[in-house]
Amino acid sequence: MSTELIVIALVVVFVAVVAAVLYAGPGKAGGRRGHGLRRRFGPEYERAVSRHDGDTKAAERELTERVQRHGDLRPRPLTRDAREQYVALWSGLQEQFVDAPRQAVVQADRLLARLAEDRGFPAATAYEEQVAALSVHHAHHVDGYRRVHRASAANGQTPNAGTEELRSAMLEARRLFDALVTEHAEDHARHAPRRQEGRGNRFHATWPKGSGA
Repeated sequence: MSTELIVIALVVVFVAVVAAVLYAGPGKAGGRRGHGLRRRFGPEYERAVSRHDGDTKAAERELTERVQRHGDLRPRPLTRDAREQYVALWSGLQEQFVDAPRQAVVQADRLLARLAEDRGFPAATAYEEQVAALSVHHAHHVDGYRRVHRASAANGQTPNAGTEELRSAMLEARRLFDALVTEHAEDHARHAPRRQEGRGNRFHATWPKGSGA
């Protein structure tokens, strides 16, 4: 084989190797990113893929955007009084559920929204953004909040929703409640406790009359 043919052959091999690297590189990076998102979001990852009709790239873009918006959020600590009030209110809802399951679910939705806001997540009035932030930090529990919210929004419009379905939603929502109300050491890592004098009174003042809580 002549020197010219050898050089041409080497150039062809080099080009082929470079093309293979360029083709495989983004795929591998995307695969690593997808694996990381799947591990971080768990059931939320599958939910996002399903919502995008199986388009994993679209789902991963959405989840990546959530992390970019809310990944740096650090929960604000609750005062001891606030924590005790929330626990007492949820216990009251569990008792209320026996006689008025639908009303208890409505109140649970409002209670979770207020608790999340008090922990430093987006405002209760911005439900979608609040859920997006919660999904980044509590991916394995946030769907319980969605379930009670849907039941609350459909209150009186879905008379066929059974008590067991509502009970299941409450039990799943309780997991998020426990995660939010339980104090963790990292709560104090970057945030000093807020002054919350009078918050308990304001909270009870806005709690609907006749809630049983």
